[in-house]
Amino acid sequence: MDGLQIETNADVRGDVQERYAAGANEREELLCCPIDYDPQYLKIIPEEVLERDYGCGDPSRYVREGDVVLDLGSGGGKICFIASQIVGPKGKVIGVDMTDDMLELARSNAPIIAEATGYANVEFKRGHIEDLKTDLDQLNTWLAANPVTDAGGMERMEEEILRLGKDMTMIPDNSVDVIVSNCVLNLVSDSKKKQMFAEMFRVLKVGGRVAVSDIVSDEDSPESLKQDARLWSGCISGALREDEFCTDLEKAGFHGIHVDKFEYEPWQIVEGIEYRSATYLAYKGKHGPCYEKNQAVIYKGPFRQIQDDDGHTFMRGERSAVCGKTFNLLKREPYSDLFYFIEPAIEVTEQIDFETGCAVRRRDPQETKSGVAKITSDPSQRESCC
Repeated sequence: MDGLQIETNADVRGDVQERYAAGANEREELLCCPIDYDPQYLKIIPEEVLERDYGCGDPSRYVREGDVVLDLGSGGGKICFIASQIVGPKGKVIGVDMTDDMLELARSNAPIIAEATGYANVEFKRGHIEDLKTDLDQLNTWLAANPVTDAGGMERMEEEILRLGKDMTMIPDNSVDVIVSNCVLNLVSDSKKKQMFAEMFRVLKVGGRVAVSDIVSDEDSPESLKQDARLWSGCISGALREDEFCTDLEKAGFHGIHVDKFEYEPWQIVEGIEYRSATYLAYKGKHGPCYEKNQAVIYKGPFRQIQDDDGHTFMRGERSAVCGKTFNLLKREPYSDLFYFIEPAIEVTEQIDFETGCAVRRRDPQETKSGVAKITSDPSQRESCC
């Protein structure tokens, strides 16, 4: 196979758009992995959408009733149409894609789904998933009235892109409950992946979550593979290494990152490198001030100790002093099943700064009981044993 140099994001986009435009009109088996979706949600989805679905997992199973859902690289709309049924009339689903043929397929079938469910809660936007500020439909409208014919026109277009991103942001800050994506993030050029993860963090609400199914590799893809456009658009060359996926999410500010699904059997093997499907979950919301509330958590085990992303070490069975922010964070998914939570006998309402560095230490039970008289219970007053 002759290699095509891929050095810019525009080159990546062009080949990806071309291949997925073809895939929107005729199914290409090489672009997808076998996936078992919940059949109850497939009944109302038109066959042409089902046939032209390209993915490697089912992130829709992490969607909940009432969610605002953002699907990155929504393609023909299958995940969006499944999510529409799960979130219900009080929820909302937004699909973002850059390929005209895929958007046409999704948009033309949206009214069919709305008629079947009895509500319209899905919309599809034209954009790049590494730039969720710029609505390309808005930009195309501007370009139709202001065609670019010289360098001055290019400068005016760049100014308009900045204005659209600021004044007419496609996906606003802190507006999404859950981001899903199905075998798309690997299609973004390496030079834009950092920006892509940052955009995901920007648009999520505090407490929001990411559920992404993607192709990952067990080794680094060499430059020879990255320079092959066919392998890139085929979800191979641009795949992140399986551990780098976690690292990049962490660098973007996410917490609670874990691999929720990992296919042992590789989807493809190229030059000895294994490419497989994996699903990653991550959460937003660990930032904020640290105040002393006399609260404690007890790590249940089974390990002797564990350490979180912030360097907090929790010893098995020990009462650990944590700040109010960390206490509330650990009570939420994905941590809540790992700990017991001990509230103070008297609520601390003052904003007292937690210890320097927010380090975890053993919590003396007397701190949790602070302000309460030392009493002795009378066994005769109990109606029965514990």
